[in-house]
Order: sequence, then structure tokens, then C-alpha cells
Amino acid sequence: MFIYLLLPIVGVFFALLNFWSVTKKPEGTKEMIEIAKAIREGADAFISHEYKVVFKISVPIAIILGLLTEWYVSVSFLIGALMSSIAGYIGMKIATRANVRVSNTARLTKDIDKTLKVAFQGGSVMGLSVSSFALLGLGLVFLIFGYQLKKEYLVIVENYLGINFIPFAMTVSGYSLGCSIIAMFDRVGGGVYTKAADMAADLVGKTELKLPEDDPRNPATIADNVGDNVGDVAGLGADLLESYVGSILSAIVLASYIFALSGGIYYETAKKLIFYPFLYTIIGLIGSIIGIYYIIFKKGSGKPHKDLNTALMLSAFLSLAGNFLMTNIFFGNVDGLEKFGFRFGKFSPYVSSILGIFSGIIIGLLAEYYTSDEFRPTRELSYKSKEGTAIVISSGMALGMKSVFIPSIFLFISILLADYFSGLYGVAMASIGMLSFVATSVSVDSYGPIADNAGGISEMAKLEPEVREITDKLDMVGNTTAAIGKGFAIGSAALAALSLFASYVFSQTSPGMSVKNIFDFLNLNIINAKTLSGAIIGAALPYMFSGILIESVVKTAALMVDEIRNQVKEKPGILKGTQKPDYEKCIRISASGAIKQMSKPVFIAVFTPIVSGFFLGTEFVGGVLVGTTLSGIMLALFTANAGGAWDNAKKHLEQGKIPGTSKGSNEHSALVIGDTVGDPLKDTVGPSLDILIKIMSVISLILAPLFLKFHIF
Repeated sequence: MFIYLLLPIVGVFFALLNFWSVTKKPEGTKEMIEIAKAIREGADAFISHEYKVVFKISVPIAIILGLLTEWYVSVSFLIGALMSSIAGYIGMKIATRANVRVSNTARLTKDIDKTLKVAFQGGSVMGLSVSSFALLGLGLVFLIFGYQLKKEYLVIVENYLGINFIPFAMTVSGYSLGCSIIAMFDRVGGGVYTKAADMAADLVGKTELKLPEDDPRNPATIADNVGDNVGDVAGLGADLLESYVGSILSAIVLASYIFALSGGIYYETAKKLIFYPFLYTIIGLIGSIIGIYYIIFKKGSGKPHKDLNTALMLSAFLSLAGNFLMTNIFFGNVDGLEKFGFRFGKFSPYVSSILGIFSGIIIGLLAEYYTSDEFRPTRELSYKSKEGTAIVISSGMALGMKSVFIPSIFLFISILLADYFSGLYGVAMASIGMLSFVATSVSVDSYGPIADNAGGISEMAKLEPEVREITDKLDMVGNTTAAIGKGFAIGSAALAALSLFASYVFSQTSPGMSVKNIFDFLNLNIINAKTLSGAIIGAALPYMFSGILIESVVKTAALMVDEIRNQVKEKPGILKGTQKPDYEKCIRISASGAIKQMSKPVFIAVFTPIVSGFFLGTEFVGGVLVGTTLSGIMLALFTANAGGAWDNAKKHLEQGKIPGTSKGSNEHSALVIGDTVGDPLKDTVGPSLDILIKIMSVISLILAPLFLKFHIF
């Protein structure tokens, strides 16, 4: 088992090596250093305060978990929370140090390739941390609780409360829940922070005061740049780490229950299927390390988008090639695979994982099609600015709604084919395949906010226009890659949710129970009144959840808008450049708003399945999970793509690509408002919905036996 821990440790080593390599580069002028320090201090203060709140909530949850299940579930929960927290903290630390070095590289070299490498290497610290710490924590769970993989422990047991579970499946579920709780806080807290600051900075700075982006005269500009780090780096990393672990969990739990319900035959096969997703992702980590360093060391092409796609494709190819060899060796002489739904022998789960990889790539490319100004939908949206703000808003909503359908078709095809090749275990493997090279995809995603911050520092430090042009080009590519990353997260959530839902149904079994065909056990009667009513409530829940998030952003943004207006009114010299704005006050408003607002959505995610289960039982909860999953996935795709399109439509105009228009024009104001509407959608709502789905699924999985035994109606 120690050899499996060695590779994630190697990943951590490379993350720290890249951290050291980036921070060794010069920061630039005295003014650049001062600006970067203000951003860094704001981000550090927020993340420290947030983690104090998270710690106060995590410890009681761990204690409750231990009381309801067993002590080892609490321990694994805390390991998951710790690993997710460390990954997010390291990623945020490098982002607030890489930004000024990216800006300085652009200043010194005027070379987009060299600037890209610094930004990407900074982003790779987050990417490698996400994958390495997720696998390190999971490896520790395997190492510490490996005794639970003995045949006598891979059975359904009953604790003192009458809760039935398989010890190792419950242990890994606790680890996944720990990751999910941190991800929800990071995504919600960071999302509210960054979008409140961004909205306020745009609404007053761009539309009212006609100031350029990141103008130092805008009191909210430092808060806006702080938000890029806490929301789009730390939050994004925790989000994808949670998706990664949730996908692995779904395969492990399914294999465990299929073995237990099949009468305990083919123990060695079941044990291999529990290890397989862990080994698969370790091979993916190795492929990602090679893909990341290939881009860092190769000569640039002058086309950032092409280079980033090369990193993704190379990592995906190496993951596929390495896992083909691993699968062939690992399942060399294994019997009874047909008991787990495998139709084509040992390569069945591998083929399902390939479907996940291709599905993820296609969903990502579709996100790029709908959100990049290289393609017709976003370009047309940009030209709608000539017709006014209302048309921009309506057109962006239409674009987002239409963008849901084709990705859903590919998800539908992937689920059917993955299930055909290797049953529901194959659906879980499709999700794992989609995220197997998550280290590279997070590196590509994280580079975007770093480039965006670099542009802000360039503007505030009044560097040459050519520097800002380089950082803007990198930032625009980053918006597209972020949309692709959201596509991967949403797609994997859909696949993992189905597997977790099947595990939820399995978890309603009792010790000694065995069925002739375990797949016949998977039935949920949608015509049942409780199930149908649960599905209706579940479908409404993502809208309620999203509404609360948007309202949180708007409330905080409104406070900051008032503050900006007051500062400009009380200090007329701010707009003339003779007086310095009070940046710190805007930072405090955004931070306090985010901390205050982030608990409510987390409680919704945690307590909805608990309250539902104790009142109306397992059938109602099953309906809630179905409704939340279907509604949440559609809403997540809509919000991510609509928001991304509005953002890049604005940048399309700002780059002078619409003849007769420019920054400060009425057309520009219309697109700024569109971008402002889209900001909380793409960076707060969309990314939080896939976490909502998986938190509810994991909590329901853990507590299903209790709901079965203790419910009022």
C-alpha cells in the first residue's frame, strides 16, 4: 500500500517545486509589489477567516457522523476536510504570488509565450495539489483502514442504532463528505466574495464613472482582484477535488455492495474492483505531470489556447495508454466479472472510462463553442449590443438555454453505453475517466484567474498598454478554459450522481441479505406518491439554492456600490488621481458579506436530505435526489454557458473587434451589464450546483438505513 502513497507524494513534490520556481521570479517595480501585497493580504485574511468558520462546523459534523455510524467515519471525514483545505490553501497562496510575476514577465519580455508559461506554472500548483492531496488522503484511508477490505468486513453490518452499512464503503463515504463540505464553503464563500466585488466594480466603475477595467481610481478594484483568487482558484480547486473524490467513491461503494449482495462470492475480484479506480486515477496523475511539464518546457507556439489544449490532450492520451496497460495486468486472471455487470471481460470498465473521457472532451468543446468569441454564438451576442441592454440580456439567456440540449445528448449516450459495457460500475468509471487527468484541467483553469489578476496589476501600476494586451489575451483564453472546466465538473457530477444514487438504493439492505440478480434490486417506483412528490421538491431545490446564492451576491454588491459612490462623492480627487481610494473598506465589505452568506446554502445541502428522510422516509429522499440531479445539471449548464458568453462578448468588443464601437460607448455599457448579470451565474451558481448534488447524494447514502428505520410518515 505504501507504493500507492508514494506517487501522490511525488505529485505534491512537483506542486511545491513549481511553487518555488514561480516565487523565485522577480516581482517587478515597487508599485507592482505594493499592489500585489494588498491583494495577497486581502486573500489571506479571507481564507483564514473562512477556514475558522469551516473548522467550527466540521468538528460537530464529524462527531455526529461518528455517533450515527462508527468512529472511523469521523476520522475519514476529517482527513477529507483536511486534504481539501490544504489543496485550496496552497492554490490560493501561489495565485496571489504568481499574479505579479506574470505581469512582470509580460513587462520585461513582451512575449506572450513566456508570460503564459509563468501563469500556467502557477496554475499547475493548484492542479497538482488537487489531484495529489485527494489521492494522498484516499491512500491514507486505504492504509489506515485496510483491514476493512478483508472478506469478513466487506459485508453488511448493523451498528447499535440499527444502521446497516459496509464498513469500508462507509469509511470512504465519510472521506468524500469531508471533501464536499470544504468544497461547498470554498465555492459559495469564494463565489459570493468575487462576484460581489466584480459586480460593484463593473456597475459603478465602468458604467457610471466610465473607468477602464482595474483602474486604480476604482475603490473596488483591489477587492475584485482578491476575489479572483479566493473564488476562481481556491474555490475551483476544492470543487474539482470534490468531484474527483466523489467519482472514485461511487465506484468503490458500488463494487462493495454488489459483492455483499451477491452472497460474498468472488472476493478477490471485488477487492480488485475497489482498488481499480484508485489505481486508474494514479496513472492519470502521472500522465498529468508529464503533460504539465511538456508545456512548461516546450517552445511556445504563440497561440495560448493551442498550447493549453495540447497539455489537456497529451494528459488524456497518456492516461488512456497507461491505464490500458494497467487494466491488462491488474485484471490478468480474474473470475466473476460478469457478476458485476461486465459484458466484455476485463477491459469493460476501461472502455466505459474512455466513453467518459470523450464525453468530457465533447462537453468541454461545446462549452467552448457557446462561450468563446472565436465562434458564432458569442460573436452574435456581442453584436446584439447595438440593439440595447435588454436584447443583450435576452439573447444571452436564450444562448444559455439552448446550450443545455446537446451536452445532455452526449451525457445520455455516455450513460447508456457505459452501463452497457460494464453496468453501473461502468457509469462510475466513465465519471472517473472524465476526471482522470484533473491535475491538468485544474492547472488550465487556474491559470486564467492568475492572468486576470496580472492584468489588474498591470493596469493599477500603469504599465505599458502592450503588457495589458498580453494579459487580456491570456485572460480571455482563461475564460474559455474555465467554461470547459465547468463542463467537466458538471458532466462528472451527472455520471457520479447516478452511481451514488444506485448505491443509495443498495444501502437500504440488511445484514445477510442476498439476491439472485442484484441489479433487479435497483428499483424506484416513480409513480409512488412519495417518490413523485420528492422529485418535484428536488427539482425545485436547485432554483431555491441558486436564488439564495444570487441574492447573497446582490446584497453584498449593493453595499459595495454604495461605498464606492460615497468615496467618490466625499473625495473628488479620487477620479482626478490626486487622492487614493480606501481599498481596504471594500475588501472588508466583500469578505464580511461572503462569510455571513455562505452558511445558508451549505445548510440547505446538508439538512434537506436529513429532514426529508426522517419525515417521509427513503422513497421520498430517492425522489428528491432524482429531481435535484436532473434539475441541477440542466441549471448548471445553463448558468455556466450563459455567463461565459456574456463575459467573452464584452471582451470581444473591448478588443476592438466590432467596428465603430469602443470602451465607454453605449454598446460597451450594454455588454458590461450583461457580463454583470452573468457573473454570479457562471462563477457562483453553476459551480456550486454540482457540489449540491453530490453532498445530498453522499449524506443520503450514509443515512439511508436510518431513514428506513426511523421516519414519521
